[in-house]
Amino acid sequence: MLHRRHLLTLPLLGALPVWAHHGWSSLDQNRPIYLEGKLSRVAWRNPHAELELELPAAGQQLPPDLASRALPAQSAPVDGPALLKAAQLPTRKDRRWQIELAPLSRLQAWQVPELKVGDAVSLIGFTFSGEQGAAVLRAEYLFAGGKVYGLRSSPA
Repeated sequence: MLHRRHLLTLPLLGALPVWAHHGWSSLDQNRPIYLEGKLSRVAWRNPHAELELELPAAGQQLPPDLASRALPAQSAPVDGPALLKAAQLPTRKDRRWQIELAPLSRLQAWQVPELKVGDAVSLIGFTFSGEQGAAVLRAEYLFAGGKVYGLRSSPA
C-alpha cells in the first residue's frame, strides 16, 4: 500500500534523465564510438559520474595515432587494442552527448582526477544500437589530462 508521501514523490521520478542507469545489453558493443570535446556539465556523484560533452562545431576526426595508443591493463578481459582499431565516429550529428563514466569507486581506483566544466577529454565507448534514442555514450576508455583510464574494471 502506498502512503500519501510516496504518491507525492512518484511524479518526480519522471524528471530523472532517461539515459541514466541503463544496462550494457541496450548498447552496441560491436561498434565502439570515439568522441572528443569539452565538458559542458559534470556530475561527480554516485552511482557513477555523468558528463555532458560538447563536440567542436567543425566536426571530429579520428586521431591518426588512435589505434596505436598504449592502454592500461584492467582486471577484466577487455581487448582494448581491438576497440581502438575498430573505433569510429558517430553518424548522428548531435553536438552534445551525455557520457556515463564508471562508478566513483572505480574512478578512485584509477586515480581519475575530478573533471571540471571546460576540460577537454576524448572517449571510446558504446551507444545504443543503430545510434537510436538519446545521444548517450557509456565510456570504456577516458583520455584526459594526458592520461588514459580503463573504465570497465579496476586496474590490473
